[in-house]
Amino acid sequence: MVRRATITGLGKYVPPKVLTNFDLEKMVDTTDEWITRRVGIKERHIVEGEMTSSEMGIEAARKALDMSGLSAEKLDLIIVATVTPDMLFPATACILQEKLGAVGAATFDLEAGCSGFVYGLAVAAQFIETGMYANALVVGSETLSKITDWEDRDTCVLFGDGAGAAVLQATEQGGMLAFELGSDGSGAKSLYLPGGGSLNPSNQKTIAEKQHFIKMEGNQVFKFAVKTMGQASLDVLAKAGLLPEDVDLLIPHQANTRIIEAAAKRLNLPGEKVFVNLAKYGNTSSASVPIALLEAHQRELIKNGDIIVLVAFGAGLTWASTVMEWNEGVKT
Repeated sequence: MVRRATITGLGKYVPPKVLTNFDLEKMVDTTDEWITRRVGIKERHIVEGEMTSSEMGIEAARKALDMSGLSAEKLDLIIVATVTPDMLFPATACILQEKLGAVGAATFDLEAGCSGFVYGLAVAAQFIETGMYANALVVGSETLSKITDWEDRDTCVLFGDGAGAAVLQATEQGGMLAFELGSDGSGAKSLYLPGGGSLNPSNQKTIAEKQHFIKMEGNQVFKFAVKTMGQASLDVLAKAGLLPEDVDLLIPHQANTRIIEAAAKRLNLPGEKVFVNLAKYGNTSSASVPIALLEAHQRELIKNGDIIVLVAFGAGLTWASTVMEWNEGVKT
C-alpha cells in the first residue's frame, strides 16, 4: 500500500478587532467602492497590543489538534510558515512548541511568503510518506498589520492578521496526491521588506526610511499571480493524473478576486467550485489557505472522496499547489 499524508484536523484564529474599508477611508485617500471593485476586500482582522504570531498560531493549533483527536505530546514535527515571526530567532515554531506542550516534536520555521502554508504541507508530507514521522502540525500565522505602512494607500488596504493550522497523519487511502512548488527570484523586489536583515540592519536610517514595512510593485505581482495560479493548479493535477473536471473544490490564496477569477477560468471551474472568503479577512499571507480550507469544511462543502486543490503565490516570488483526495478520519 502507498503511504501518504492526510489532513485530520484544522483550526483557525483571527483577532477580534475588525478594520473595515470605511475605517480606512478615514486613514488614507481611498474608498470602500475602490477597494471592493479592485481587490474584493470589505474588512480585515487586526491584532491589538502585543499579540504575536505564535499566540495566534497556538490558538489555531489547539483547535486543529482537537479536531484530529491527537494530543500535542504525540506530534513529531511542527512547521510554522510565517513572514512575521515573533523574533528573528529562535524560530516561532520553537515558541509555539513550548506553549503547546509538544515536547517530542522537531520544530522549524518556513518562509515562502503567502505560499508558505502549502510549502509547509509539502515538507511535512515528505516526512510522513518516508515513514520518518507519523504526526505533523503545519501552522500559517501572520501579524501583517505590524509590518504594514498605514499611510501607504496602495498596500494598507490589502492585508489582515490571522492564523490557520492543519494536523497531518499517515494514510493508505487518498490523502495528498501531488505537489507543485516553484519560485522566480528575479521578482524578489516586487514584494519585499527591505529592513531588519543582514542587508539593511535595523538602525535610525532604516526606521526613518520606513524600510520595516512591506514594499510592493502591485502591477508586477498581479501579472505574476494571474499567470502562475492557474498554471500551478494545472501542473499539480497533471502530476496526479487528474483533469480540471475532476476537481470538486479549488481553494486559492485569498489576495485579489480578479486573480482568483483568472485561476478559475484557466481551469474552467464554475463559481460554486471555487472557495472565496477574501472579503472578510483580506490577504493574511500564509494563514490564507488554511483559514479558507477550514471554512469550506465548516460549510460542508468538502466530503470524503472529494478532490481538493490548494494553490498560492507569494513573495520570492514563489508558487505552490497541492491536490488531495479528502479523507478526514481515514488514517493508518
